This record gives sequence, structure tokens and C-alpha cells, in this order.
Amino acid sequence: MNKWKGKSKGTVLGYRIFVWCIRNIGIRSSYGVLYFVAAYYSLFQKKSNQYILYYFQKRLNYGYWKAKSSIFKSYFTFGKVLIDKTAISAGLRNKYTYEFDGIENLRNLLAAKKGGVLISAHIGNFEIAEHFFADIDFDCQINLVTTDQEVTVIKEYLESVSVKKSNIKFIFVKEDMSHIFEINQALSNNELICFTGDRYFEGSKYLEAELLGKCAKFPAGPFLIASRLGVPVVYVYVMKENNLHYHLYARVAQNIKNRDSQGLLQSYVQNLETMVRKYPLQWFNYFDFWDDID
Repeated sequence: MNKWKGKSKGTVLGYRIFVWCIRNIGIRSSYGVLYFVAAYYSLFQKKSNQYILYYFQKRLNYGYWKAKSSIFKSYFTFGKVLIDKTAISAGLRNKYTYEFDGIENLRNLLAAKKGGVLISAHIGNFEIAEHFFADIDFDCQINLVTTDQEVTVIKEYLESVSVKKSNIKFIFVKEDMSHIFEINQALSNNELICFTGDRYFEGSKYLEAELLGKCAKFPAGPFLIASRLGVPVVYVYVMKENNLHYHLYARVAQNIKNRDSQGLLQSYVQNLETMVRKYPLQWFNYFDFWDDID
């Protein structure tokens, strides 16, 4: 099944090692440690290797050897993203540069005084976005809709080493649906609601759409809520470029038929596919996403 199990890769020990390396040998030298980490995962993480090989071979049509080598590169890139997230949280934001492509879309969204919905995905490094917003005078409360399954000791550890407390508020999905009231309240305050639109949990509602030539399941919640509330929707991604540089993208949801949840999903998937093809090594869904293996 292509449902996510609710557990991301990484351990507190791994992050502790990253923090030690960053503080003692610097960011770039810390990347060197990843050669060993990526090699270990490439050799011993049989299941996730199988899933990511399928992604490169079957969905991106890579040849066998290019796909095999891309497994290592994928883990290596993921490690870089984790180190960057850790370093920026620990106060090294000034070591990084960025470019923002579409900030006017977010400013226009706030100017409409309706609040808005941001939909991202598990590609790139969206969690660092707030650290860059402050530099471009973008002052707005962001609320991240998440589940209890995603609240881990890793997040708690990262908060403990952060020099500045995150301004992001969390809205936890609850069985009694009370999170809907929190979302409505935030929107009425002209705040932004952020979802990730690419992972769903067992037992939750889902919608289907074609991504990279194959039908896949996506969580229904973000698209149902955004379509029913009738608020502006922007797709946001933070993608790693060469060196210590990031590219932030903000794209207004367009070409939505009937403004319904399925139409919004189709628009999202088209936008997501463009980003995935441009940054193929930053696809970090290490599970049976297309439900074509298990």
C-alpha cells in the first residue's frame, strides 16, 4: 500500500551527530560525513532502496545504472537537507543565500484579507521557509496542519538546539474534527494554513490523481478544506540548489475546474510534477508511493 506509516527517516542520535559536526568542523565538512551515511543506507535499507529505485526507473525512466547510482545521490541529498535544516535552526542562517520566486503571490494573498492555504510536499526543505521570510519583510502567522504521528522526539531535540524559537503554530488533526474550527479561526485572522499534500495515513480519506504517468493516492483533507472554504491557494516549495543556496517557489493554484477538491488536486499534481522533474533527487518519499510494489 502507498500509505505513509507516519514515521520519517532519521533518529535523534543522527541529529546529535549532525549538530556536533556542524559546531566543530563546519557545514561543508559535515557534508563529507554523509558519504558514509548514504553508503550505509544504499547498502542496507533494502525496502526504501526498492521504492526509490522504482521511482527512478519506472517513473522517471532512468536506465538501470543511472537509477542505481541515483539511490546513493538521493540519500546524500536528503542528508544535506537535514544538515541545512539543523544548521539554520542552530543560528547559522547567515551562511546561506536564497532567491524567492513568487513572493508577490503570497503578498497578494495576504492583501485579500481572507487568509490563505499553502500546500507543499515532502520535496526540498520547506521547514526552513520561515527563516527566509523574515529577511524579505513577510510578516504573517503560519499554521502547519499535522498529525500526532508526526510529533517526534526529533522535533523536540531540534527545538532544544535552536537559537530562536519557531514562530510556526501547529494545528493537530483530531478525530473529533475540532481542528476545522482552529483552521477557520486562523483564516479569519488572515493567517496562512500550510498542508503537505502528498502523504496520507491508513484509514484517512484519499483522492487519486496521476503523477509521473501513474495513478497515486493523496490525502483528501487539504484539497477538501481548501475547496470548501473558498480561500486562495498557493503551492510553496523550498528547493536546494548548489552550495549553500536555496530557491523558494510560490505558485498560485491555477486551471482548477469547478473549484472542487479533485480539480484542486489535479492542479497541485501538475505543479508538483514540474518540481519533481526539475529536482529529481529531492523527492523524499521513501515508501511505496504508487502502490505498485508491496
